[in-house]
Parts: sequence; C-alpha cells; structure tokens
Amino acid sequence: MAPIRVALIGLSASAKTSWAVEGHLPYLLSPKGKSKYQIVALLNSSVDAAKDAIATFELPASTKAYGDPQDLANDPDIDLVVNNTRTDVHYGTIKPSIEAGKHAYVEWPLAHSVPAAIELRDLAAKKYVRTMVGLQGRLSPVILKVSEVLGDGENGKIGKVLSSDARAFGSLLRRDRFSEGLAYFADRKIGGHPVSIHFGHMIDFIHSVLGEFSSFQSHAQVQRPEVFITSGHWSSSNDTSSVAGTIKSDVPDLVSVQGTLKSSDLISEGATLTVTYRNGPSFPGTPAFVWTIAGTKGELRVTSPEGPYLQSHCYGSDDKPAGIKIEVHNYGSNTVETVPWHWSDLQKSLDMVRGRMIAEVYERFAHSGGKAPWPTFGDAVVRHKQIAQILKAFDEKSVTS
Repeated sequence: MAPIRVALIGLSASAKTSWAVEGHLPYLLSPKGKSKYQIVALLNSSVDAAKDAIATFELPASTKAYGDPQDLANDPDIDLVVNNTRTDVHYGTIKPSIEAGKHAYVEWPLAHSVPAAIELRDLAAKKYVRTMVGLQGRLSPVILKVSEVLGDGENGKIGKVLSSDARAFGSLLRRDRFSEGLAYFADRKIGGHPVSIHFGHMIDFIHSVLGEFSSFQSHAQVQRPEVFITSGHWSSSNDTSSVAGTIKSDVPDLVSVQGTLKSSDLISEGATLTVTYRNGPSFPGTPAFVWTIAGTKGELRVTSPEGPYLQSHCYGSDDKPAGIKIEVHNYGSNTVETVPWHWSDLQKSLDMVRGRMIAEVYERFAHSGGKAPWPTFGDAVVRHKQIAQILKAFDEKSVTS
C-alpha cells in the first residue's frame, strides 16, 4: 500500500512550543512511520517560514511549502492534514482541508469554542473524512493496562467499580507564573489553557476507562487572578527565568468535579467519580497524580510522581523512568500486587517519549478499516462540552457571589 501523504501545519523552525517536533516527527520520520506515511507538504504563517522549516528539519527537497490554508487544501496530492498550531487558529487552518475531503488530525483542544468544534465534527462527517484528535492519553500503555486489569467488571481484578477518585497537580506549570510563550494560558478565549489542556487530557483518559458521567457538579477557582510573566528558561530542575511583567488571568487554576458515572457491566449503579486538579507542583515528596478505583473485590491505584500527563510528559526516560505504578489491593487476601505495564517495541524504538502515544494513534489510523480505535473529533466534542459546562458553572457562581 502506498504511504499516506501528510501535510503538517505548524511545524516551525521558530515555534514557541515544540509539540510538532517532539510529538509527531519522531514517529513520522522513523522507519516504521516512513513505511506508512510520507510528509509531502508544510503549512506555516508564510511560504518562507515553511521553507525554513523544511530546511531545519531536513525534509526532502520535494516537500511543498505553503503559507495559505486554502492553497494547501487545493493540493490534490495530500491525503492527511495534521494541525499542530495554537488552539485559536485550529478552526481556520484545518477547515479548508476538511472541505476539500482530506483526512484530519488536530491537536487538542480541537477548537477555541464548542460551536467551532461541533462544526468541524459535522463537516468531517458530511465529507466522509476520517478524523483524529490529540487526546492520545487514552492510548497510554498505563491507561490500556488499567482497562485490562478492570476487565468487564466482576471478572476483573477489583470487581465492579463502586467509586473512583483522582487528585492531580499541574507540575509542568508554576503556581503563579507563565513563560512569555505561554502567556495566552491566562486568556480563556484563546481556548488552549490549563483547564482545557492539563485538566482536559486527564479527565479524558479517566473517562476513557470508566465511561462518562450521567450527571456531575463542579467547582472552579481563580486562586491567582494576576500572574507573573517570565522570560528565560524554566524547568522543575533548572530555573534561569526572570519576571518580565504581570498579566490578569480569567482561567481557573483549581478545578474540582464530582458526579455519578453511567452504570454498565463495569460500573455499579450510582458509582461516584471525584477529580481535583490544581496548577503547580504538589507538596514536596507527594506524588503529583494519584488515581484510585474502588471495586467490589479490590482497589486499583495509579501513582505518577511527576504528574497527570500520561499523554506525554511524565514517564521520565528509558534510562531513568519516572516510576509510574499500577497497584491492586485484593480485599480477600489483603495483599497488594504491582501490575507491570510496558511500551510496545515500536514505542521503545522512539527516543522521544512524548511521541510514543502519538505513534500509537498513527499506527491505528493506518491499519483500521472500521470503527476508529483512536480519539476522534466526536470524542473531542464530548470533552469540549464538559469543559464548557465547568467554566459556565464557574462564571455563574462568580456573577451571583
């Protein structure tokens, strides 16, 4: 079968974020990726910017450079368009390609608003194109192993689920500041911010295991309505940044959700799910993500010292793994079992850990002939609506209080 011809939007030599480089290129440029996909075009803010990226990432000289979304859409030699831009330009840059009947992979969040996300989902269905969205956390080997352990309820290791609780800290962020490149995290209208991205990824992979709420309530808070903006480099282990100014924030930095899960063979009637997320690192020595699932026969616990970013960041490296654990407490024997999880051979071949779940999405897309075994625009709309409901409740509380 001929490789799927791919156009990348947002692979930039000067981008402030590097998700296209660290998330998508590792697989697409791997031997396995090249056997199934071929990068044939780039779309950036200008033709010159696209040419710079082609040179920087040493793509074939035949790779086409575009600076206009419609020109890309008009190219008949492209099968799949992959969008890695900032959230607020997803809609305008991907819509022409969907209109032209091209398959689409858009990073999460799908769009800046629920109506825009619904429009893209419906347009894709109308044009009979296949879609992918960057909610790849549900394909993490940790999450897939959790689903395997739970099984179909009574036949699983912990029986039917009675309740679940997750507590997470946004350890990739500082409590009271954003870098200059992420200053838009304080501006809700952009669509990409800690609630939609950091909380959104986490609640999505939790729901992928347990199913959706039948009803829920939420509480959100802006603990720091004014945050610092910094220049220079920052990581949890190295900080050379300095304060460049301050900015007002209308994005909650704490979110708590509690609700009743839809009952199923796995989920008991009336089972409760509680999820809490807060920006910034956890208390020293405390894991930044702990998720428990209590069942009729036992309890499962996922512990991730470095945070809830099972879709990307919190695995450490093969040489120095971060110690993500899955443990099961058997009520009958009162014993605790550590359940191992593993990368696939393909994923282990990719040095950039952030790209390993993306590789799984691409692999499934290339091989599937039926129902999508990967996150789609339809899944994105479900999550968009949930987050919009949380933010609406926050706004209504703020108005009445």
